[in-house]
Amino acid sequence: MWKKSVNTVVRLNPLATASSLGVLLMLVQGMSVAAQDPTLATVVVQGAGASEAQKAEKQLKKVAGNTAVVDNRVIEQGRAANAEDVLALQPGVFAQATSGSGANKISIRGSGLNTFYQGYVLGIKFLFDGLPLTGPGGTQEDMLDMASVDHTEVLYGANAYLYSALSLGGAINMVSKTGRTDPGNSVRLEAGSFGYRKQQLSTGGVVGDSDYYVSVLHNERDGYQHDTSNKGQGLVANFGYVFSPKLQTRFFLRYREETLTQGNALTKYQLKHDPKSNEVPFGRKKDGSTLLGSKTTYTFDDDAKLEVGLGYNDYPLLNGWRYAAQPQDWRSKDLNLTLRYLRTGDTVFGLPSDSNLTFSTTRAWLADVKSHSRTTGQTLQKTDYTGSRDTVFSVGNELQLGERTWLSSGVSWVDIKRKADIQYTTSANTSEFPSGVEYSEYDWAPRLGLRYQLTPEFELFGNVSRSIDPPVTWQLGSTGTPYIRDVRPQKANTVEFGIRGGHGIFDGSLTVYRSWVQKELLSVVVRPASATEDQLIATSNGSATIHQGVEAGLNTVLWENQNGDSVALRQAYTYNDFHYRNDPVFGANELPGLPRQVYQAELQYRQATGFYAQLNARAASSYFVDFANTLSAPSYVLWGAKIGYEAPSKKWEVFVDARNLTNQRYATAANTTYDAKGQDSANFFPGDPFNVTTGVAYHF
Repeated sequence: MWKKSVNTVVRLNPLATASSLGVLLMLVQGMSVAAQDPTLATVVVQGAGASEAQKAEKQLKKVAGNTAVVDNRVIEQGRAANAEDVLALQPGVFAQATSGSGANKISIRGSGLNTFYQGYVLGIKFLFDGLPLTGPGGTQEDMLDMASVDHTEVLYGANAYLYSALSLGGAINMVSKTGRTDPGNSVRLEAGSFGYRKQQLSTGGVVGDSDYYVSVLHNERDGYQHDTSNKGQGLVANFGYVFSPKLQTRFFLRYREETLTQGNALTKYQLKHDPKSNEVPFGRKKDGSTLLGSKTTYTFDDDAKLEVGLGYNDYPLLNGWRYAAQPQDWRSKDLNLTLRYLRTGDTVFGLPSDSNLTFSTTRAWLADVKSHSRTTGQTLQKTDYTGSRDTVFSVGNELQLGERTWLSSGVSWVDIKRKADIQYTTSANTSEFPSGVEYSEYDWAPRLGLRYQLTPEFELFGNVSRSIDPPVTWQLGSTGTPYIRDVRPQKANTVEFGIRGGHGIFDGSLTVYRSWVQKELLSVVVRPASATEDQLIATSNGSATIHQGVEAGLNTVLWENQNGDSVALRQAYTYNDFHYRNDPVFGANELPGLPRQVYQAELQYRQATGFYAQLNARAASSYFVDFANTLSAPSYVLWGAKIGYEAPSKKWEVFVDARNLTNQRYATAANTTYDAKGQDSANFFPGDPFNVTTGVAYHF
């Protein structure tokens, strides 16, 4: 017998079928019945032994807010090329890859909603094994290939406080495979449409008190749009050692090289009639992104734990290495320190109490960008960001007030330093802005949450919190203009309520939230890319805005026989309402950049002998691409199918994954403009048409 669970978002969805709505309503109607633990996340349960994903899920049940755990092993039963594949069917999470590459647009609750497709993700803190990937310069997308990841934790908004993440979108923590979780050798091969190829070899094992895991990967793709090929190769390795039952440590290494050419944005007419067009391609080259880290855990006699994490991140980038009129050479080296002190089993006023102290600091040890002329080779401008820093110190507590009630409280102290200085430029600064900005901001971010066990099956939760999103360094200015903008941190107050649990054949969750945002970081395309000029983007603090929505998900076991064969339905629905509050120019206009509604579903038949077949769907509503709300991206519905077989011995598996079965022409993401005046313009990135991927894996 098997059971699949997913963190689910429930909401009245005009995109869903009548039967889908009926299933969602049954979740609410079943809330009065008694059973066991509520289920939070996307995990497959097989057998008695708890997987690492299940252990993480159990821990996240203590959070008084929305969280999810994705078992990457389930994702690997199909194409697993990028973050879009891993984060599918997670309500409240928008993840789309453009040009079929690792350049994903990822947003949670509208975080960085109009981030541009140039390889950065904003408004979310990304981590590997609890060590920051995100720094003052943002997140480099090449490390989001999800290679050799055991499971992925998604923590929405302030629910990510244990990872010192205070952004509106929260945090995504990817936990690596190790020699203890993945012993033995493995080979995986994938191939598919548009020249997609992927090869991966891995080995792991346990030797006495130590364990090791090493994986090498190569991937490439010719691309759907003209001249959008990409290729990459990388190494993932970690080594763990248990000195004693009280002391253990692990060292991590991630290394990746990547070369890719991205397609230009298209008009809506081109999207429909000439989607392969690519008149202004843009190349990006990364000669060795490197993450080095270690995490050491010491357990005291009273079972309190101290975790010490050290990290070094190096992200070299040659932006515009092909075609761009002014290529940019970026250097970015970060140092980070993470401390977590966790106590359990204490009492406060005679009540059970768990508490934690966390400290995280990430400093741009060396960060700058230099542009030059492609025709003459002359240096045009150099901007320095070295010394920028993000530091967070948090105190948290969970107090059990009664048999069914837990109170979560905490406060975080934030120290943000931003430095951007134009050290050299050939352009005259005739603007009102300075050539350099340096500031430090200190702030407090409190949070208060409550969990109530309504029945043994269902749990209610709610919280109020504050989020703080500092601008990434390059949002202040880079090489496109001879001046720096004094862009300040975005701040928001959020209220969140929800219910999670399951009864009988159902399990899922429903969350609603509302955020009052001040100084939202909003970006706009000032000048589109052309054959002679590179794209120019400007970021500034907007007027007051609202982010609110519904996140709902439901898993249903529709049929199951005595042999363990089953039919299961997973559903995820997201409703986004992001708008201005009385802006002097745009009034209460919607914020551009993300679909207002997204519905995803997956219907799967699985035999206990290992065969499975699946039909899936993704529907997204239209959304505006300009702040004046005059031009919108088209809505779309995508259908997919997958069949596969996993040998009962677990030694080998094979799959065929087909996507966009109806050959829909749609936009995966869009640029954001100020006022399109209702005229069609080149702002839309085309998605892949009908495509097929097949893969095989062998474990020995």
